[in-house]
Amino acid sequence: MRIFWLLTLLLLHLGMASAAPVRIKDLANVDGVRGNDLVGYGLVVGLNGSGDSLRNSPFTEEIMAGLLERLGVNVTDEAFRPKNVAAVIVTATLPPFARSGSQINVNVAAIGDAKSLLGGTLVMTPLNAADGEIYAVAQGSVIAGGAEASGAAASVVQGVPTTGTIPSGARVEREVAFDFSQMTSMRLALRNPDFTTAARVEAAINRELGRGLANLLDSGTIALDPSVLGQVNPARLIGRIENITVEPESAARVVIDHKSGTIVIGENVRISRVAVSQGNLTLRVREAPMVSQPNPFSPGDTVVVPRTQAEITQEPGIGFAEVSGESSLSDVVAGLNALGIRPRDMIDILKSIHAAGALHAELVVN
Repeated sequence: MRIFWLLTLLLLHLGMASAAPVRIKDLANVDGVRGNDLVGYGLVVGLNGSGDSLRNSPFTEEIMAGLLERLGVNVTDEAFRPKNVAAVIVTATLPPFARSGSQINVNVAAIGDAKSLLGGTLVMTPLNAADGEIYAVAQGSVIAGGAEASGAAASVVQGVPTTGTIPSGARVEREVAFDFSQMTSMRLALRNPDFTTAARVEAAINRELGRGLANLLDSGTIALDPSVLGQVNPARLIGRIENITVEPESAARVVIDHKSGTIVIGENVRISRVAVSQGNLTLRVREAPMVSQPNPFSPGDTVVVPRTQAEITQEPGIGFAEVSGESSLSDVVAGLNALGIRPRDMIDILKSIHAAGALHAELVVN
């Protein structure tokens, strides 16, 4: 409950504070400047008996045999059953303008029945892009994301030890051909499309660098025409544009996470005049079995007689709490807190208010 009240105070603070100016680099991306996904298939070795069982994962044995043969070790017709090897899928993102020799992070995930990748080392693994070409090669020690402990009769697992990461674990071998300096026209793509924010970005760019440079196309796109400024380096131009500050506009939205019971209410959320009442219904089922046994030396069997007690209790109502019309964020939070309810009950109330048409915001339930 203490955490809930701290979140309430935070929401009240956000509701009273105005939106702060944000740099354009934090609101938009340059259209066409993006990363590329890479994927590869490899082996993690050096596991402490927690690798794939080769009988259930024959593909691990095949790639292991191929790797050893490339290293000059003939394993044809040999029966080897190592338990310290696991087949994995390696993924990474090649960032824009990555140059040959630079290093990138990679993610590793087991695809067989390995129990853990803790302490393992990824063997040299080529990473391919969608065009089938190799753009990077990954290798290094795996940092697994969990822990596992086991004994003779029990085991415990925390997190997911079958996945892990290798910071700076891949080296770029091929560059993506893209000459940014030859761009004659560019476009900014807003991460959260909004007509008001896009119009403010257009106005701010034209005010700072010259009228006619930026042109609003739609809610998420602003076109840039560098020729308005004469001979200018596109990279220098973007460097100046991305540090211009704009006050963004956001849509009214309420986000609910059922798993954690988290509620996030946007600043622009409004609720029409509505009365809310909330009550709890409690169901209790208790088992109290009785043992019935015959008298000594008399015929009969000892039996267990079931005895169940079931009851439904409805807590007394707390009456109606009224939220006045066109309430601000702070009024909404204060009105809901007046009911004295828990966050998970508040989720149901917000959904009911939205169903009644009194919540003027987009309701997002995860």
